[in-house]
Amino acid sequence: MILAMENLSKSYAANTVLEDITLKIEDNDRIGLIGVNGAGKSTLLRIITGIEQHDEGTLSVSNHAKIGFLQQNSGLESSATIIEEMRKVFADTIKTENDMRRVEKQMAECDTNSEEYIKLSEEYAKLHSKFEAQDGYQVEVKIKTILNGMGFADKSPDTVTDTLSGGEKTRLALAKLLLEEPDLLILDEPTNHLDFKTLTWLEGYLSEYKGALLIVSHDRYFLDKLVTSICEIERHKLIRYKGNYSKYLVLKKERLERQQKEYEIQSQQIADMEDYVRRNIVRASTAKSAKSRVAALERMERVEKPQGELKSAKISFEYDRPPVKDVLKVSGIDLRVGEGEQEKLLFDNLDFNVLRGEKVAIIGANGVGKSTFLKVILGKLPHTHGTIEWGKHVNATYFDQEGKQLNPDNTVLDELWNRFPTSYEQQIRNMLGGVLLTGENVYKKVSVISGGERAKLGFAVLMAERGNVLVLDEPTNHLDLDTKEVLDKALCSFDGTIITVSHDRYLLNKLPTRIVEFYPDSTVREYKGNYDYYLERRAIEQQAEQEIVQEKKEKSAKKTGYRTKQQKSADAKRKLRIKELEALIAEYEEEIGRLEASLSDHEVMSDYVKMNEVCQTLEEKKAMRSDFEDEWLELIEEE
Repeated sequence: MILAMENLSKSYAANTVLEDITLKIEDNDRIGLIGVNGAGKSTLLRIITGIEQHDEGTLSVSNHAKIGFLQQNSGLESSATIIEEMRKVFADTIKTENDMRRVEKQMAECDTNSEEYIKLSEEYAKLHSKFEAQDGYQVEVKIKTILNGMGFADKSPDTVTDTLSGGEKTRLALAKLLLEEPDLLILDEPTNHLDFKTLTWLEGYLSEYKGALLIVSHDRYFLDKLVTSICEIERHKLIRYKGNYSKYLVLKKERLERQQKEYEIQSQQIADMEDYVRRNIVRASTAKSAKSRVAALERMERVEKPQGELKSAKISFEYDRPPVKDVLKVSGIDLRVGEGEQEKLLFDNLDFNVLRGEKVAIIGANGVGKSTFLKVILGKLPHTHGTIEWGKHVNATYFDQEGKQLNPDNTVLDELWNRFPTSYEQQIRNMLGGVLLTGENVYKKVSVISGGERAKLGFAVLMAERGNVLVLDEPTNHLDLDTKEVLDKALCSFDGTIITVSHDRYLLNKLPTRIVEFYPDSTVREYKGNYDYYLERRAIEQQAEQEIVQEKKEKSAKKTGYRTKQQKSADAKRKLRIKELEALIAEYEEEIGRLEASLSDHEVMSDYVKMNEVCQTLEEKKAMRSDFEDEWLELIEEE
């Protein structure tokens, strides 16, 4: 067990945040922590990590447990380079290696028969043993693996950390935390700023992680892939459900239905008993029986009246008139970003067609032009050639992930009312109330409300516009899990046409009938299915692409044409040398293994001279093996 909390509570003045929280985290737990914004998730994480103190209850942490915590959007701030920052994790191991080099140098300057040499040999043996126990030879490999996986493959390791973007700093902080390998890894919204490739790598890495995971995330696909239990904080209490996020949805519904049924059955039972008591308590013949029921009522453990689920937003999309079959025809358009010298051509001859009723999702790496494309087809950005034709009776409505279609100087109420000035105030307030924008919040300026509230206001506008084609740019960004579920259902039940850009893989698995991927090289690929189907097809395509590349290499080798006798002789010598090197490497591997095993032999350990000879031979063998491997790699690359 890593930690346990029992009846833990936390309040700020008169405001209760957490109440009677009981939770155990075992060594290999995979826990997803969820709850609406303000439910107390971050407070609980800060208590676990000791940043804040709880008011009541107990929190016990195992003496030797190491806890690592990545707070949301908490990037590294450092004047060190990327590689220097990563090596800080292995400071003790690197110090051990430096000490080994220092002792080696001292040994080289000593008489091998001197007492000082014997002492140095003993010190070196201990340092070497410690270095291997720390897996010192794998430090650089571990760093490179994590940095590549977290999307820093193309970034120089000598890049100064402070010059990175905010998203890159957050990713680097996560990379450093992964290298530290804590017993309990706590991640608060770790999927922010990650593209599909990095997300897939992170999911694979965390699925094999040896410690426990506690993850706060709004990424439902991520939770489905990784966690084996969901802990939900609701109305200050914590309830744990076995299974991933999708299983949690089923189990919570079943729990609420079961609790409601138990409450109704007990309420009827209590009502019947109380009625019996009223009718029989004063009658001599039945007074004893009535009193026994009174006692039973007093002993009865009452089932709490279910409070039901928290109030959810009401989102639904309707339209007045369907469009023609061919909703959109895009032919040979260009996509550009920037101006003047900063202008960049993304696509030069892009075709894109949509039929009535289709649900089309556009995906691709950041910066390939997905959002730009939406703005161009809606006429919000220009194009210099090609045609864009919307079908007859199309009423396209647009949701902008940045909320730029909203006036920041308007109040929430005025933003919607100004668009529909003939509506009564109560109608406008009802629309806003449907997306949980109520009370004083409707008088706040758009510029000061949260990202989630701006998104909900955007959906209120979208619903009021009654479009038969919804053009959506990252519609689930900034939303809590409950509102995401409501939006998913609304979009999936909408019988009109949807064109959406999204990184939400859970939504991409439920909504689209077609996925279109934009690539940095200006190519476009289409997949008729959901996200899982897309992954399956991409894996097949990538395998086929690799086979084509290999086939081209083989054909190229065969078509090299006439070779001189000297070339043929050199090629034969190279191949012979490769075989020799492979044999030598295998031989040295076996010898190194034997020498490493001998270091633990009592005969060697008790004899300083032998210990020194073995260590020196071992280092020499490793150096020779490394040289052979370098030569082998150079010869292989010449093929």
